Amino acid sequence: MSRYDSRSADPSSYRDRRSDSGFGGASSYGSSVRTSSSKRDYDGAESPRKLDLDGLTPFEKNFYVESPSVAAMSEREVEEYRQQREITVEGRDVPKPVKSFRDVGFPDYVMQEISKAGFFEPTPIQAQGWPMALKGRDLIGIAETGSGKTLAYLLPAIVHVNAQPFLAPGDGPIVLVLAPTRELAVQIQQESTKFGASSKIKSTCIYGGVPKGPQVRDLQKGVEIVIATPGRLIDMLESHNTNLRRVTYLVLDEADRMLDMGFEPQIKKILSQIRPDRQTLYWSATWPKEVEHLARQYLYNPYKVIIGSPDLKANHAIRQHVDIVSESQKYNKLVKLLEDIMDGSRILIFMDTKKGCDQITRQLRMDGWPALSIHGDKSQAERDWVLSEFKAGKSPIMTATDVAARGLDVKDVKYVINYDFPGSLEDYVHRIGRTGRAGAKGTAYTFFTAANARFAKELITILEEAGQKVSPELAAMGRGAPPSSGHGGFRDRGRGYGGGRHWT
Repeated sequence: MSRYDSRSADPSSYRDRRSDSGFGGASSYGSSVRTSSSKRDYDGAESPRKLDLDGLTPFEKNFYVESPSVAAMSEREVEEYRQQREITVEGRDVPKPVKSFRDVGFPDYVMQEISKAGFFEPTPIQAQGWPMALKGRDLIGIAETGSGKTLAYLLPAIVHVNAQPFLAPGDGPIVLVLAPTRELAVQIQQESTKFGASSKIKSTCIYGGVPKGPQVRDLQKGVEIVIATPGRLIDMLESHNTNLRRVTYLVLDEADRMLDMGFEPQIKKILSQIRPDRQTLYWSATWPKEVEHLARQYLYNPYKVIIGSPDLKANHAIRQHVDIVSESQKYNKLVKLLEDIMDGSRILIFMDTKKGCDQITRQLRMDGWPALSIHGDKSQAERDWVLSEFKAGKSPIMTATDVAARGLDVKDVKYVINYDFPGSLEDYVHRIGRTGRAGAKGTAYTFFTAANARFAKELITILEEAGQKVSPELAAMGRGAPPSSGHGGFRDRGRGYGGGRHWT
């Protein structure tokens, strides 16, 4: 009996919902092959029913039954709800969105955790993503960080695990989540532990920069959910500390970031070891050609859900201020800005380089500012300590490279400062997205130099779309004019840095 069976009070619930089950999920081997809607029909990709599935244990993956209230929604109501919440969908037989947690039909033990967390209603990605994920189909989700996507894939993962046979000695995980950075992987595991605890689901986090021993011990004891960065997972596979034979639910989180970081060969190597009829959930904040290409290779007949506009845009809850400066002015400008805005709130300052991060942090500390830094060259123990000091407010200023730009979930970051402008507009949007999370307001300040002029036109588009003022200097750069000397401060605010202690 599966763990899910032992918890289900309703015998007609998830366990018997097999119309779109995974390979072998129907009552007989042959019928599952005919009815499975698994892998490989995304623009000509090969269907799993043509692949060699001999010897693979049957598994279930379709657990969704539409609630009466969702079924009663007319097409017009569905369309209005999606427009209101900026949900765009693609794919065949797309399920209607859910408006409340009860509509999803999660088991009681999941609902208890949701209630404990104090959530009132599903976020847009959850409202549309949960029915899609629970139907067992592949899913592409495009949503900015902070949109609730972690729970959009974790809660269906917990239901999926609980419907599978218990792990046997030597079994690898049932759910695999790939993430680009250690920080994001750790945060996902924290959520997994919190929501999986009531059904005794074990998870572990596999990432580099720390000793392998504790991670190896977790894997050898057996865990249902593994959250991993690609490099360390391959180490574990090659040293036979785990295997992916039981993986039937695969998540690629922040796929665009993983490709940016050069992980495509590792991702392909990992995916080649997972059964082809798995369910794959593919999450990205942006949809460049490289991300789409990878999806076409590895997803079959997927749903696609986009939250917000597919065009790049910034969170409207964030006020954005761009200051045209020269490189030599930056540090003095930073200090004056900190003098104006420092009120004990958390301030996140982004730099381009690890060296710059350390230099500016050292200078700030010498000048009496409570600053710490986080970047890829620091040990994991130090990074964890810096994050905890920042989260607790003991060191309210943190400088960071882009390792912290995506997935870093620190609540109540009030200000983001781009000391160095990032290498892409996508990274700009993700950096400033560290503030203004979960309905809060935030403010972002950006130092923009002549060397960044090639980004001016696209940056102006983002500012205008969000209803922000564009300074005359930036507008001129957008037209191709040479930058002015950059002594105006944040002129779109109507004053320079020294014009007052508080921004209005």
